[in-house]
Amino acid sequence: MKEYSIVMGLFDFIPVILFFLGANLIAADLRGKIRKSAWFCFVAGILLMSLAGTCKAAYKLLYAANLGDFMFLSDQFFPSQAFGFLLAGIGLAVGVSRPQKKLLAVPVMPFVFVMIVGLGVMDSALVFLSRQLKERRAMVLFIVNFFLTLIMGYLSSHEYDGALMNWIAQTMNLFVQLIFYTGCRCLHKAGLADWKPSV
Repeated sequence: MKEYSIVMGLFDFIPVILFFLGANLIAADLRGKIRKSAWFCFVAGILLMSLAGTCKAAYKLLYAANLGDFMFLSDQFFPSQAFGFLLAGIGLAVGVSRPQKKLLAVPVMPFVFVMIVGLGVMDSALVFLSRQLKERRAMVLFIVNFFLTLIMGYLSSHEYDGALMNWIAQTMNLFVQLIFYTGCRCLHKAGLADWKPSV
């Protein structure tokens, strides 16, 4: 039997909200500044990741409230998150790169590889924007976010039934998304809305 509590289920929504708010800042600042196809790809990725996290948190909450064991809400998390990272990463990288440069095609591999590639590309593009805006704090935050999210990806690939491991994983997730959100806020304050892509 899984050791989920209602408090844990509610707590699980906080990192999802932080990620969505941070990514939404980036999307709003870049709207109209990068190619529409790249912007929509980025937005689709962040929506897919946000939806994946929301469903996983809802699963824990419903389970804790004894309303049912809706495993599909939990099972969708890893593949949805992996492809969300990939979409967001490709969209952001294509959007912030020079128009004449083409992004290499990413081969289809297992979900873990897809998530790492998507995460790496997305965080690399955010580090690139941080360098362009001379925002070192954001650069460091996105680099740290990359490595901590890799650890979170490992934890996400395991289904923990015990409360202690779930609390550890969710506390770390909260910390990781807080770092991401703070980096997004730094970029926003550094003037991302006024950034213009290099031609």
